[in-house]
Amino acid sequence: MKTTVIDGVTLHLSNPDHLDSLWVGNMEVLYQLMACWMVVHPDDIPLNPRLVGRPGVGKTTLASSAAKQMNKPAYIFQATMDTRPEDLLVTPVISENGKIKYVASAIVTAMIEGGIAILDEGNRMGEKSWASLAPLLDHRRYIESIVSGIKIKAHPDFRFCATMNEDASTYEVPEYIQSRLQPQIYIDFADAEEETEILRANMPFSPDEVISYVVDFLQKAHVEDEPYSVRDGINITRMVLKLADSKKYMTRSENGLIIEPARLNELLHDSVMGILGDDALRYLQ
Repeated sequence: MKTTVIDGVTLHLSNPDHLDSLWVGNMEVLYQLMACWMVVHPDDIPLNPRLVGRPGVGKTTLASSAAKQMNKPAYIFQATMDTRPEDLLVTPVISENGKIKYVASAIVTAMIEGGIAILDEGNRMGEKSWASLAPLLDHRRYIESIVSGIKIKAHPDFRFCATMNEDASTYEVPEYIQSRLQPQIYIDFADAEEETEILRANMPFSPDEVISYVVDFLQKAHVEDEPYSVRDGINITRMVLKLADSKKYMTRSENGLIIEPARLNELLHDSVMGILGDDALRYLQ
């Protein structure tokens, strides 16, 4: 584990996250996010956007893809309703020799290393935890760790964003924090062409007819404002292939995987029911 020393205190740093998935579909939101992180003058500072949308629309994938486009390491911190200020900053732990060592969170590691911090599902977090990030999210760009007794300034290359599920908030984000998390970038459900592209990017070995059926299912559900996302579509596609293989309805050839056409409706029915439940079956062809 990499370490650094700040004001005489040794901090053990976190490792960056490596996500294989790339952002596919609406490139405009990717450009908006990268624009937020630009600085246009020596006295300018980057913005701290919040990415808002329903679960499964790809908010974390978008942020990590932007980091990859900018050749910066991404550090993801998963917020929960139990997240404490010290979890966000520096946590004391007992080392092998019985002494206390200080472990920097993903956010603080990104501050030190000049990476990109992604606070995932930030609206699950309480005000006390948000308050510990307030000086980081304005012109001061530092945090104060009460646990370790040090102040840590952010590297000039440090960037930050928070993702928020619009229908899964546990706590209301305080207004003084919302004013620091600007702008808001909304990620909506993708259209049929984009969803097809996303499914093919994630499941390149899936037969086209399976992807076509799943996209049709998702688009019908979107019209009725159902919460089913492209992530659900990926899982349904995976389940179709697994069931087809287990039931011997699928063969492998030089051209790829082939599913018996007469079995496709049965496989889709069982997969949708298993992933989303009986209510979702009405959106199948």
